[in-house]
Amino acid sequence: MSFWDAKRVLVTGGAGFLGRFVIDELLRHGAHKESIVVPMIEDTDLRKWESCTRVVKDIDIVIHLAVTGGGIGFNRENPGTTFYDNAAMGIQLMEAARQADVDKFVMAGTICSYPKFATIPFKEEDLWNGYPEETNAPYGLSKKMLLVQSQAYRQQYGFDGIHLLFVNMYGPGDNFNPKSSHVIPALIRKFADAKDKKENKAILWGTGKASREFLYVADAARGLRLAAEKYDGPAPVNIGAGFEITIRDLANLIAKLMDYKGEIAWDTSMPDGQPRRMLDVSKAEQLFGFKAETTFEEGLRKTIDWFIQNRKKLN
Repeated sequence: MSFWDAKRVLVTGGAGFLGRFVIDELLRHGAHKESIVVPMIEDTDLRKWESCTRVVKDIDIVIHLAVTGGGIGFNRENPGTTFYDNAAMGIQLMEAARQADVDKFVMAGTICSYPKFATIPFKEEDLWNGYPEETNAPYGLSKKMLLVQSQAYRQQYGFDGIHLLFVNMYGPGDNFNPKSSHVIPALIRKFADAKDKKENKAILWGTGKASREFLYVADAARGLRLAAEKYDGPAPVNIGAGFEITIRDLANLIAKLMDYKGEIAWDTSMPDGQPRRMLDVSKAEQLFGFKAETTFEEGLRKTIDWFIQNRKKLN
């Protein structure tokens, strides 16, 4: 029997980008399709207590991926919604899971919870050494409070909640909506549109000097599955690829892979976001054997290919 063989698993956000890969990962490692519960947003509002108590009934493991958020533009325009939705969903779902005697609660946290000027690479013990970057703070802090909740519940009730700090993810099936997408799908779409319109210039936000770390979504799903199987502790754990690239270098790389030959211009009136992002990922390898396997260029090629093949169906 595998770890997942006899377990009923609730995957919130299971129909989303990361969720679909997580479900595939669980099925490959012994979970049964009929034992995975995926609440749909159309009929399950996790901001409501009644929805939370209903979905955790007879569940062994909760994997909480449901989220309200997006890129810098979305988070800057919707700080209140972002904070309330994520806090309300997580707090109530965890409490409902505790009351229902769920065996384990796996929380997908975010690198946005780290201080704006955290030392590179970000170490888990540095999480409380400052305030997050302003445009992402409501999102990052809403998730951070769920870490506090899980630690408090472990201390008082012996509740097995774990908190994973993910970097920006990318891959096939990502969100390519220009109003809410993160940087990699936004750049892919920007260059594709410029090529279609035969424009010789693409204008990007910021200075290009900020750095980011990116994790291929299938690797992220594997890291979450391994943590669920093998980790039981109060401390948050970073899940990433352990490298950083400037946005300027990222744009140049995607332009090269897409054969975009026009000019790349920078609108410096728009924000860069956090100056640098890169995780220390050593604990994930030590605690549950996770290490990213997909090379960055390989992952970008797969993402670009998926976008080109599915572009007509996207918004």
